[in-house]
Amino acid sequence: MDILVLGGSGFVGGHLARRLARDGHAVRIATRYAPGARRLAIVPGARIRQFDPYDVERLTEELEGCDALVNLIGIVNEPGRDGSGFRRAHVQLVGIAIEACRRAGVPRLVQMSALQAGSEQSHSLRTRGAGDTLVRQSGLDWTIFRPSTIFGRDDRFVSRFSALLKWMPVLPLVRPQAIMAPVFVGDVVEAFARALHRRDAVGMTYELCGPERWIRREVVEYVARERGAKRWVVELPEALGWLQARAFDFLPGGLLSSDHFQSLGVPGVCGEDGLQQLAIEPWSMRDKAPEWLRASGRQTRYRRFRELARRARGSEPA
Repeated sequence: MDILVLGGSGFVGGHLARRLARDGHAVRIATRYAPGARRLAIVPGARIRQFDPYDVERLTEELEGCDALVNLIGIVNEPGRDGSGFRRAHVQLVGIAIEACRRAGVPRLVQMSALQAGSEQSHSLRTRGAGDTLVRQSGLDWTIFRPSTIFGRDDRFVSRFSALLKWMPVLPLVRPQAIMAPVFVGDVVEAFARALHRRDAVGMTYELCGPERWIRREVVEYVARERGAKRWVVELPEALGWLQARAFDFLPGGLLSSDHFQSLGVPGVCGEDGLQQLAIEPWSMRDKAPEWLRASGRQTRYRRFRELARRARGSEPA
Protein backbone atom coordinates (compact mmCIF):
# COMPACT_ATOMS: atom_id res chain seq x y z
CA MET A 1 0.00 0.00 0.00
CA ASP A 2 0.97 3.63 -0.51
CA ILE A 3 0.15 5.48 2.72
CA LEU A 4 0.31 9.20 3.55
CA VAL A 5 0.84 9.92 7.26
CA LEU A 6 -0.15 13.36 8.54
CA GLY A 7 1.94 14.17 11.58
CA GLY A 8 4.42 11.56 10.45
CA SER A 9 7.44 13.39 11.83
CA GLY A 10 6.21 13.25 15.43
CA PHE A 11 6.77 10.73 18.20
CA VAL A 12 4.12 8.20 17.13
CA GLY A 13 4.62 8.99 13.45
CA GLY A 14 8.27 7.99 13.49
CA HIS A 15 7.49 4.65 15.08
CA LEU A 16 4.59 4.09 12.68
CA ALA A 17 6.71 4.82 9.59
CA ARG A 18 9.24 2.19 10.63
CA ARG A 19 6.51 -0.33 11.43
CA LEU A 20 4.73 0.16 8.09
CA ALA A 21 8.02 -0.09 6.23
CA ARG A 22 8.55 -3.56 7.71
CA ASP A 23 5.33 -4.64 5.97
CA GLY A 24 6.64 -3.31 2.68
CA HIS A 25 4.40 -0.25 2.47
CA ALA A 26 5.46 2.97 0.75
CA VAL A 27 5.11 5.73 3.35
CA ARG A 28 4.75 9.42 2.59
CA ILE A 29 5.62 11.37 5.74
CA ALA A 30 3.81 14.70 5.71
CA THR A 31 5.37 17.51 7.71
CA ARG A 32 5.51 21.30 7.75
CA TYR A 33 9.24 21.22 8.48
CA ALA A 34 11.19 18.64 6.51
CA PRO A 35 14.48 18.98 8.46
CA GLY A 36 12.60 17.78 11.55
CA ALA A 37 11.95 14.47 9.80
CA ARG A 38 15.49 13.85 8.53
CA ARG A 39 15.92 10.88 10.89
CA LEU A 40 13.20 9.08 8.94
CA ALA A 41 14.82 9.50 5.53
CA ILE A 42 16.62 6.17 6.03
CA VAL A 43 13.35 4.26 6.54
CA PRO A 44 12.92 1.97 3.50
CA GLY A 45 10.19 3.23 1.20
CA ALA A 46 9.73 6.50 3.11
CA ARG A 47 9.45 9.87 1.41
CA ILE A 48 9.43 13.18 3.28
CA ARG A 49 6.80 15.60 1.99
CA GLN A 50 6.82 19.20 3.25
CA PHE A 51 3.56 21.13 2.92
CA ASP A 52 0.74 22.76 4.87
CA PRO A 53 -1.88 20.08 5.67
CA TYR A 54 -4.55 22.78 6.03
CA ASP A 55 -4.23 23.51 2.30
CA VAL A 56 -6.87 21.17 0.87
CA GLU A 57 -5.64 21.60 -2.70
CA ARG A 58 -2.07 20.66 -1.81
CA LEU A 59 -3.19 17.80 0.43
CA THR A 60 -5.30 16.45 -2.43
CA GLU A 61 -2.25 16.55 -4.72
CA GLU A 62 -0.14 14.71 -2.15
CA LEU A 63 -2.83 12.03 -1.82
CA GLU A 64 -2.90 11.22 -5.52
CA GLY A 65 -2.05 7.54 -5.96
CA CYS A 66 -2.36 6.74 -2.25
CA ASP A 67 -4.37 3.86 -0.84
CA ALA A 68 -4.82 5.26 2.67
CA LEU A 69 -4.43 8.36 4.82
CA VAL A 70 -3.37 8.11 8.46
CA ASN A 71 -4.03 11.26 10.51
CA LEU A 72 -1.91 11.53 13.66
CA ILE A 73 -2.16 15.30 14.09
CA GLY A 74 -3.32 16.41 17.50
CA ILE A 75 -2.34 18.87 20.22
CA VAL A 76 -2.35 18.74 24.01
CA ASN A 77 -2.05 22.48 24.61
CA GLU A 78 -3.11 25.55 22.65
CA PRO A 79 -2.15 29.22 22.64
CA GLY A 80 -4.87 30.93 24.63
CA ARG A 81 -7.74 29.26 26.43
CA ASP A 82 -10.80 29.59 24.17
CA GLY A 83 -10.53 26.21 22.43
CA SER A 84 -9.91 27.65 18.96
CA GLY A 85 -6.52 25.94 18.64
CA PHE A 86 -8.06 22.58 19.49
CA ARG A 87 -10.94 23.10 17.06
CA ARG A 88 -8.49 23.90 14.29
CA ALA A 89 -6.33 20.82 14.87
CA HIS A 90 -9.00 18.30 15.85
CA VAL A 91 -12.04 19.37 13.81
CA GLN A 92 -11.10 21.70 10.96
CA LEU A 93 -8.11 19.61 9.87
CA VAL A 94 -10.14 16.40 10.00
CA GLY A 95 -12.72 17.97 7.70
CA ILE A 96 -9.96 19.01 5.30
CA ALA A 97 -8.46 15.50 5.35
CA ILE A 98 -11.84 13.94 4.57
CA GLU A 99 -12.47 16.33 1.68
CA ALA A 100 -8.99 15.70 0.27
CA CYS A 101 -9.53 11.93 0.44
CA ARG A 102 -12.79 12.29 -1.49
CA ARG A 103 -11.19 14.46 -4.16
CA ALA A 104 -8.17 12.17 -4.56
CA GLY A 105 -10.24 8.98 -4.50
CA VAL A 106 -8.52 7.62 -1.37
CA PRO A 107 -10.96 5.21 0.29
CA ARG A 108 -9.20 4.45 3.59
CA LEU A 109 -8.84 6.82 6.56
CA VAL A 110 -7.27 5.89 9.89
CA GLN A 111 -7.71 8.51 12.59
CA MET A 112 -5.77 8.96 15.83
CA SER A 113 -8.08 10.32 18.51
CA ALA A 114 -7.84 10.14 22.30
CA LEU A 115 -9.34 8.10 25.09
CA GLN A 116 -12.54 9.66 26.47
CA ALA A 117 -12.90 11.76 23.30
CA GLY A 118 -16.20 13.62 23.41
CA SER A 119 -16.03 14.36 27.12
CA GLU A 120 -17.14 17.87 28.02
CA GLN A 121 -14.37 18.09 30.63
CA SER A 122 -11.93 19.95 28.35
CA HIS A 123 -11.61 21.63 24.95
CA SER A 124 -9.15 18.95 23.89
CA LEU A 125 -11.47 16.02 24.55
CA ARG A 126 -14.57 17.84 23.32
CA THR A 127 -12.98 18.64 19.96
CA ARG A 128 -11.53 15.15 19.64
CA GLY A 129 -15.07 13.84 19.86
CA ALA A 130 -16.28 16.31 17.23
CA GLY A 131 -13.50 15.19 14.89
CA ASP A 132 -14.41 11.55 15.42
CA THR A 133 -18.01 12.34 14.48
CA LEU A 134 -16.84 13.84 11.18
CA VAL A 135 -14.83 10.69 10.46
CA ARG A 136 -17.80 8.41 11.18
CA GLN A 137 -20.02 10.47 8.88
CA SER A 138 -17.43 10.71 6.10
CA GLY A 139 -18.57 7.73 4.02
CA LEU A 140 -14.93 6.57 3.85
CA ASP A 141 -13.56 3.25 5.10
CA TRP A 142 -12.54 4.60 8.47
CA THR A 143 -10.98 3.29 11.65
CA ILE A 144 -10.53 5.36 14.82
CA PHE A 145 -7.99 4.71 17.56
CA ARG A 146 -8.42 6.15 21.04
CA PRO A 147 -5.25 5.52 23.05
CA SER A 148 -4.58 6.27 26.69
CA THR A 149 -1.34 8.13 27.50
CA ILE A 150 1.34 6.76 25.15
CA PHE A 151 4.79 5.99 26.50
CA GLY A 152 8.05 5.09 24.78
CA ARG A 153 11.58 6.29 24.30
CA ASP A 154 11.59 10.10 23.68
CA ASP A 155 7.92 10.43 24.66
CA ARG A 156 6.40 13.46 26.38
CA PHE A 157 5.31 11.45 29.40
CA VAL A 158 7.82 9.12 31.09
CA SER A 159 10.82 10.81 29.47
CA ARG A 160 9.57 14.26 30.46
CA PHE A 161 9.19 13.24 34.10
CA SER A 162 12.66 11.71 33.88
CA ALA A 163 14.11 15.00 32.61
CA LEU A 164 12.37 17.01 35.33
CA LEU A 165 13.61 14.70 38.07
CA LYS A 166 17.22 15.22 37.00
CA TRP A 167 17.25 18.73 38.43
CA MET A 168 14.20 18.98 40.72
CA PRO A 169 14.71 17.45 44.18
CA VAL A 170 11.07 18.29 44.95
CA LEU A 171 8.38 17.93 42.27
CA PRO A 172 5.04 19.70 42.84
CA LEU A 173 2.43 17.58 41.07
CA VAL A 174 -1.05 18.60 39.93
CA ARG A 175 -3.82 16.02 39.92
CA PRO A 176 -1.55 13.37 41.52
CA GLN A 177 -4.42 10.87 41.78
CA ALA A 178 -5.34 11.04 38.09
CA ILE A 179 -5.88 7.49 36.79
CA MET A 180 -4.38 6.18 33.56
CA ALA A 181 -3.43 2.96 31.78
CA PRO A 182 -0.34 3.98 29.76
CA VAL A 183 0.06 2.15 26.46
CA PHE A 184 3.39 1.38 24.77
CA VAL A 185 3.98 3.17 21.46
CA GLY A 186 5.06 -0.10 19.84
CA ASP A 187 1.66 -1.62 20.63
CA VAL A 188 -0.12 1.47 19.28
CA VAL A 189 1.64 1.35 15.90
CA GLU A 190 1.15 -2.42 15.74
CA ALA A 191 -2.60 -1.78 16.08
CA PHE A 192 -2.46 0.71 13.20
CA ALA A 193 -0.51 -1.73 11.02
CA ARG A 194 -2.95 -4.59 11.65
CA ALA A 195 -6.03 -2.45 11.11
CA LEU A 196 -4.77 -1.38 7.69
CA HIS A 197 -4.73 -5.04 6.63
CA ARG A 198 -8.04 -6.09 8.19
CA ARG A 199 -11.37 -5.52 6.49
CA ASP A 200 -13.17 -6.10 9.78
CA ALA A 201 -11.38 -3.05 11.24
CA VAL A 202 -13.35 -0.73 8.93
CA GLY A 203 -16.00 1.16 10.87
CA MET A 204 -14.40 0.27 14.22
CA THR A 205 -13.29 2.47 17.11
CA TYR A 206 -10.54 0.86 19.19
CA GLU A 207 -9.60 1.96 22.69
CA LEU A 208 -5.95 1.26 23.42
CA CYS A 209 -4.66 0.81 26.98
CA GLY A 210 -1.72 -0.87 28.62
CA PRO A 211 -2.15 -3.81 31.02
CA GLU A 212 -1.51 -1.75 34.19
CA ARG A 213 -3.41 1.03 35.90
CA TRP A 214 -1.41 3.85 37.46
CA ILE A 215 -2.01 7.13 39.20
CA ARG A 216 0.23 10.07 38.25
CA ARG A 217 2.06 10.10 41.58
CA GLU A 218 2.98 6.42 41.17
CA VAL A 219 4.41 7.13 37.71
CA VAL A 220 6.68 9.89 39.03
CA GLU A 221 7.85 7.77 41.96
CA TYR A 222 8.49 4.82 39.67
CA VAL A 223 10.57 6.93 37.26
CA ALA A 224 12.61 8.28 40.18
CA ARG A 225 13.31 4.76 41.47
CA GLU A 226 14.35 3.50 38.05
CA ARG A 227 16.78 6.39 37.74
CA GLY A 228 18.12 5.75 41.23
CA ALA A 229 17.12 9.23 42.36
CA LYS A 230 15.66 10.18 45.72
CA ARG A 231 12.97 12.74 45.05
CA TRP A 232 9.99 14.09 46.94
CA VAL A 233 6.60 14.48 45.30
CA VAL A 234 4.37 17.21 46.70
CA GLU A 235 0.69 16.73 45.94
CA LEU A 236 -0.80 20.10 45.10
CA PRO A 237 -4.37 20.77 46.29
CA GLU A 238 -6.90 21.22 43.50
CA ALA A 239 -7.10 25.01 43.88
CA LEU A 240 -3.32 25.45 43.86
CA GLY A 241 -2.93 23.00 41.00
CA TRP A 242 -5.49 24.93 38.97
CA LEU A 243 -3.65 28.20 39.60
CA GLN A 244 -0.37 26.61 38.52
CA ALA A 245 -1.99 25.28 35.35
CA ARG A 246 -3.43 28.72 34.55
CA ALA A 247 0.02 30.27 35.01
CA PHE A 248 1.57 27.71 32.66
CA ASP A 249 -0.90 28.78 29.94
CA PHE A 250 1.37 31.77 29.39
CA LEU A 251 4.69 29.90 29.39
CA PRO A 252 6.36 28.20 26.39
CA GLY A 253 7.15 24.51 26.29
CA GLY A 254 3.69 22.99 26.78
CA LEU A 255 4.60 21.47 30.15
CA LEU A 256 1.11 22.05 31.55
CA SER A 257 -2.02 24.03 30.74
CA SER A 258 -5.43 24.67 32.25
CA ASP A 259 -7.02 22.50 29.54
CA HIS A 260 -4.63 19.61 30.26
CA PHE A 261 -5.45 20.03 33.96
CA GLN A 262 -9.13 19.57 33.11
CA SER A 263 -8.41 16.53 30.93
CA LEU A 264 -6.61 14.85 33.82
CA GLY A 265 -9.94 14.82 35.67
CA VAL A 266 -11.22 12.15 33.25
CA PRO A 267 -9.95 8.60 33.98
CA GLY A 268 -7.61 7.47 31.20
CA VAL A 269 -8.71 3.83 31.23
CA CYS A 270 -10.41 1.74 28.57
CA GLY A 271 -13.97 0.48 28.57
CA GLU A 272 -13.10 -2.08 25.87
CA ASP A 273 -9.77 -3.75 25.11
CA GLY A 274 -8.93 -2.73 21.56
CA LEU A 275 -5.52 -4.40 21.66
CA GLN A 276 -7.13 -7.71 22.54
CA GLN A 277 -9.60 -7.26 19.67
CA LEU A 278 -6.60 -6.97 17.35
CA ALA A 279 -4.84 -9.95 18.98
CA ILE A 280 -2.03 -7.80 20.43
CA GLU A 281 -0.52 -8.68 23.79
CA PRO A 282 0.49 -5.33 25.31
CA TRP A 283 3.75 -4.45 26.99
CA SER A 284 3.58 -2.94 30.46
CA MET A 285 5.42 0.19 31.46
CA ARG A 286 7.35 -1.75 34.10
CA ASP A 287 8.68 -4.08 31.40
CA LYS A 288 9.55 -1.48 28.75
CA ALA A 289 10.45 1.80 30.45
CA PRO A 290 13.65 0.49 32.11
CA GLU A 291 15.12 0.03 28.64
CA TRP A 292 15.73 3.78 28.43
CA LEU A 293 15.34 4.94 32.03
CA ARG A 294 18.03 2.55 33.17
CA ALA A 295 19.79 1.25 30.08
CA SER A 296 21.90 -1.31 31.94
CA GLY A 297 21.61 -3.39 35.06
CA ARG A 298 21.03 -7.01 35.95
CA GLN A 299 17.43 -6.58 37.06
CA THR A 300 16.49 -4.75 33.87
CA ARG A 301 17.99 -7.48 31.69
CA TYR A 302 16.27 -10.15 33.77
CA ARG A 303 12.85 -8.54 33.30
CA ARG A 304 13.50 -8.24 29.57
CA PHE A 305 14.51 -11.91 29.18
CA ARG A 306 11.59 -13.04 31.34
CA GLU A 307 9.06 -11.17 29.17
CA LEU A 308 10.59 -12.42 25.93
CA ALA A 309 10.40 -15.98 27.25
CA ARG A 310 6.77 -15.50 28.27
CA ARG A 311 5.84 -14.21 24.83
CA ALA A 312 7.71 -17.03 23.13
CA ARG A 313 5.74 -19.58 25.14
CA GLY A 314 2.51 -17.81 24.22
CA SER A 315 3.31 -18.05 20.52
CA GLU A 316 3.97 -21.80 20.52
CA PRO A 317 1.41 -23.83 18.59
CA ALA A 318 -1.08 -25.81 20.65
